[in-house]
Amino acid sequence: MTIYHFVGIKGSGMSALAQILHDMGFEVQGSDVDKRFFTQIALEQAGIKILPFQRENVQPGMNVIVGNAFPDTHEEVEEAVKLGLPVIRYHRFLGDFMKQFTSIAVTGAHGKTSTTGLLSHVMKGAKPTAYLIGDGTGKGVTGAEYFAFEACEYRRHFLSYFPDYALMTNIDFDHPDYFANVEDVFSAFQEMAWQVKKGIFACGDDEHLQKIQAKVPVVFYGFGDENDFQARNVEKTTEGTTFEVYVRNTYYNTFSIPTFGDHNILNALAVITLSHYEELDAEIVKERLMTFEGVKRRFTEKTIGTQVIIDDYAHHPTEIKATVEAARQKYPDREIVAVFQPHTFSRTQAFLQEFADSLNLADSTYLCDIFGSARENHGKLSITDLADKVPGSKIISEETVSSLKKHDNSVILFMGAGDIQKYQSAYEKTLG
Repeated sequence: MTIYHFVGIKGSGMSALAQILHDMGFEVQGSDVDKRFFTQIALEQAGIKILPFQRENVQPGMNVIVGNAFPDTHEEVEEAVKLGLPVIRYHRFLGDFMKQFTSIAVTGAHGKTSTTGLLSHVMKGAKPTAYLIGDGTGKGVTGAEYFAFEACEYRRHFLSYFPDYALMTNIDFDHPDYFANVEDVFSAFQEMAWQVKKGIFACGDDEHLQKIQAKVPVVFYGFGDENDFQARNVEKTTEGTTFEVYVRNTYYNTFSIPTFGDHNILNALAVITLSHYEELDAEIVKERLMTFEGVKRRFTEKTIGTQVIIDDYAHHPTEIKATVEAARQKYPDREIVAVFQPHTFSRTQAFLQEFADSLNLADSTYLCDIFGSARENHGKLSITDLADKVPGSKIISEETVSSLKKHDNSVILFMGAGDIQKYQSAYEKTLG
C-alpha cells in the first residue's frame, strides 16, 4: 500500500490534503514543528500520525509530499532524496490529483476559504463532492464527481493547476513580499485564466476581473447591471440576508443566507452561478445555503457574559472593513471593538494607511505587536507606527488584554492571520 508522508502536515492545505488521502483509503502520516495549530485537530480526530521533524521519519517505500514553506535543504527532504523516494511539492501533487474529477478552483485575493467552504457544502448536497478548504478541512469521497478546492495565488502556486472551472472572487494587491503591485497580481490571475478548461465564474463588480481574458466562457456575477448573474432587491436583517437573482435580466429565484455583509452575498452568488451552470436543483441550492455553518476562523462567534467575541482571519484592510461591516449588520446597537494583529512587516508597511482607515471604522481599536513569518521576522516599523494613525487606539499584550472588560455589551473582533488566538485565549481566561 502507498504510504504518504507529509513534511509540514499542519499547514492548512497540507492538513486538508492529508485528510482527503486518508479518507480515500491511503496510509497517511506527517511531521511538523511541536507548536500546536488548530489545523491538527482534524488530523488527530482521523487518527493520522503527527511526528516531530526528524530524518528518521522518512522510510523506504514512502511518497513524500512537501509543504511550500520548507526548503529542499530540510532534513526530511534530504533524506527522501537520499533514499530515492518520490518527492513532490504540495501544489504539484494537487495539480495531478484533481485530474480524476471535475475540478473547481476557487481563487481570489479575498474570500477564497469562505467561498470554497460554501461551494463544497452546496455541491455535496447534490452530487458526490470531494473538497479541500484553506482552513485545514479536507474530505475525500469514494466515487466523487467533483473536486472543489482553494487555489492560492501566492508565489503563483495556482499555476500548477489546470482546473475545469475557476471561480474568481476578486483581485487586490496583497503579499507585497512577493508581488510588486496590483498589475503583477493581475498578471498571475490572467495566466491562471488561460489554464482553465471549461469556464470561469468571475465577480464582474471587480474592475480587474472585468479585464480577464480566457479561451473558455467567462460568466460574470455581482450587483452591477452588466453582470450575467445579478443580485437585486437585497434585504439585510440581524438574522441574515435575502436577495433575488436575475440571470441576464430575467428573474431566476430568491435565496437567503444566514450571514452578513455584501461580501457574503457575492460569495453565495458565485456558488449560485456555478450551480446554475452545472444544472443543480435550485431547491437543493437554497436549502444548502441556509444550512452552511461557516469555515474555521471566519466570523466565528461565541458569547461570554454581555460580550460577543468573534474570531476572524481578516488580515488585509479590505477584509477588516468587510468584517466590521458584517458585525454592524448583525449587531447594529452594540459597540464594535477591533483587536488587530498585523501579519508580516511587509504587508503592514505596504498598507499602513489602508489598515488605519479600516480600523477607524470600528468604535474602539486595540493593537497587538506585528506577527512576523518564517520568511520575515523583523522590519523597519513597529506597531506604534500603525497606532499613530488610529486615533484613540491602544497597544495591548497578553498581560494587558483584560482592559477589554470595560467594553460592556460590545462585540469584540479578534482579527489577524498570525497567533491572534493567544490574545483571545488570554482574554477569555480573565473572564473566568
